[in-house]
Amino acid sequence: MVKVSIVVFAEMDDHADRARVVNALEAVKELKEHGDDVELIFDGGGVTSAVAMADPDHRLHRLYSLVEDRIGGICRYCARAFDVYEKAEELGLTFLAEYDQHPSLRNRLVEGYQIITF
Repeated sequence: MVKVSIVVFAEMDDHADRARVVNALEAVKELKEHGDDVELIFDGGGVTSAVAMADPDHRLHRLYSLVEDRIGGICRYCARAFDVYEKAEELGLTFLAEYDQHPSLRNRLVEGYQIITF
């Protein structure tokens, strides 16, 4: 079994960025279906993507909901920096703040996770 943390930094402002987000979700879905230990993290501008897709009216919500149980959380610092903290809180998203108010990638590496970024 592989251990993977997939980190989404991409916003969804244009077609290429939306494709990165969709590919990240598809990768999580595939790993999940194979029983792998996979975690999805939204960091940087990716926090805006998480908040957008958590809305049931968003066109990617169905795909998002298929991997929602594998979402480790979103960066607390970046949620504030990108002005989505309150909305994320309303949606019940989990905030990660293990290192300077950001997710700790080092902790995940120490735990044996491979890190893939989108």
